Amino acid sequence: MEGEIATNTDPTGPWTLVVPLKPLARAKSRLTPTTGAALRPRLALAFARDTVAAALSCRAVRDVVVVTDDTEAGAVLAALGARIVPDEPDRGLNAALAHGERTIRAGRPGAALAALNADLPALRPAELSRVLDFSAEFPRAFVTDAAGIGTTFLSAAPGVELRPAFGGPSRARHLDSGAVEITLTGIDSVRQDVDTGDDLRAALALGTGPHTSGQWAADAPARPGTDR
Repeated sequence: MEGEIATNTDPTGPWTLVVPLKPLARAKSRLTPTTGAALRPRLALAFARDTVAAALSCRAVRDVVVVTDDTEAGAVLAALGARIVPDEPDRGLNAALAHGERTIRAGRPGAALAALNADLPALRPAELSRVLDFSAEFPRAFVTDAAGIGTTFLSAAPGVELRPAFGGPSRARHLDSGAVEITLTGIDSVRQDVDTGDDLRAALALGTGPHTSGQWAADAPARPGTDR
């Protein structure tokens, strides 16, 4: 896809997505051997821009709420159309998601919610739409990451608590919590988060959005390092 991914101009979908984003200075530390310290935070922001832009373009999405305390990222993502909520708990990923959930449902108690990772730079709106349509049939559902260990997406139907358990081997925790694993084929862009150099190469091979592709093309090291 060339140029900026267009924001959904008819946001009539039922879903609100909650996207947590830690301060860019601390984000994606495991990428440093591949990208170098200077490029890493710029790529983290590019990942989030492509993720949020794709989500806002998805027909099933009503709006996107980004939970972050990073002022630069907040301004950039707000310009795309996201609502920015400060990470008041400041106690990690799951606390940020729970805070986003409370904030949304304080205004719309019947909202259908889904947590979505901020590091899905190859995200395709059509694939996300398939995931959301499938999720609508269950109280809670989740997508396992490309490694088969973690989670990139977790949904909660109206009136159902999100109960996020992201981080590390979260697939097992979400299964144990009763959430349904989404085993659809053809949703690789929803699975491919980026934590390591290998993840980045896999996302680039899938085809990342314009911000990630442009940042990498402009600033990639001449001889990328290898993960240790």
